[in-house]
Amino acid sequence: MKLLVTGGAGFIGSNFVRYQIAHDPSVEVTTLDALTYAGNLANLEPVRSAARHRFVHGDVTDREAVFRLLERGVDAIVHFAAESHVDRSIEDSAVFLRTNVLGTQVMLEGARRCGVKRFLHISTDEVYGSLGPEGRFTEESPLRPSSPYAASKAAADLLVLSYVTTYGIDAVITRCSNNFGPYQFPEKVVPLFITSAFADEPLPLYGDGSNVRDWIYVEDHCAALDVVLRRGRGGEVYNVSANNERANRDLTREILRRMGKAETLIRPVADRPGHDFRYALDAAKLRRETGWAPAHSFEESLDATIEWYRSHEAWWRAVKSGEYRRFYDLWYGNRLAPG
Repeated sequence: MKLLVTGGAGFIGSNFVRYQIAHDPSVEVTTLDALTYAGNLANLEPVRSAARHRFVHGDVTDREAVFRLLERGVDAIVHFAAESHVDRSIEDSAVFLRTNVLGTQVMLEGARRCGVKRFLHISTDEVYGSLGPEGRFTEESPLRPSSPYAASKAAADLLVLSYVTTYGIDAVITRCSNNFGPYQFPEKVVPLFITSAFADEPLPLYGDGSNVRDWIYVEDHCAALDVVLRRGRGGEVYNVSANNERANRDLTREILRRMGKAETLIRPVADRPGHDFRYALDAAKLRRETGWAPAHSFEESLDATIEWYRSHEAWWRAVKSGEYRRFYDLWYGNRLAPG
């Protein structure tokens, strides 16, 4: 199977690329990434020399480049490419609309015109909005996004479903809970708090820390995406969750406890505007139809994540400082493959 993975130099995308190369000896992967601030070629270093992997530097909104790439023959598109940080969307939503909505439209149109057999669209639980203290979102829950980021992802979801209905595209959508694990850009809470704790720097906790998130280890997410890609029903939406709910303050304390750091590092900061109280997903449909289940406990996954950042200090320090970009020319001889 020939896969085109958009946003494959980002956190979840690069984990998925490495998962595919490691688990399926017949798969060929082309990674398309614009290498914006969160795209990092170091994330793909483990597969850089793999004969079955190719990197292409390009933007999903570049219609001509995308179509040229798809005309070479692709069995499936796995569409990760997105701006994903809520705080950045609050500051400036324009780039979120461009990448998340227009970029999705370009990829869908390319899939339609070039006869791509399957389109897997990676979405988020944030499209459902905020949840009260009880219950879980199902795939039938209404879309009520709270942030510009979530709204742009909800719009992209609806666009995908419109291509299913109007053009008969074989597309599937997954909506996953919060991911954590190796190679996550340290603006996100888990790597931010881990790397800050290593440096004995303050951990900025929004408000009173009572907001609840549902966590999943990124490798379990990649395994779920693999089964949906291969066995999910066209035109369907699948929630992905490991049912690991934690209040933000409890997650913060757990990180510090496992790292042997004092809770005095916690620094409450002003809450985020429109901060959703709780996310929780019901993934019964995915488990029932595919048999998928998470293979890692929250505790062992958090320990593994802390250890990864401990043993990859050069990676996260370079990312935090922006120095990682100077390695691009060294690795690719200043000749990134054109789109």
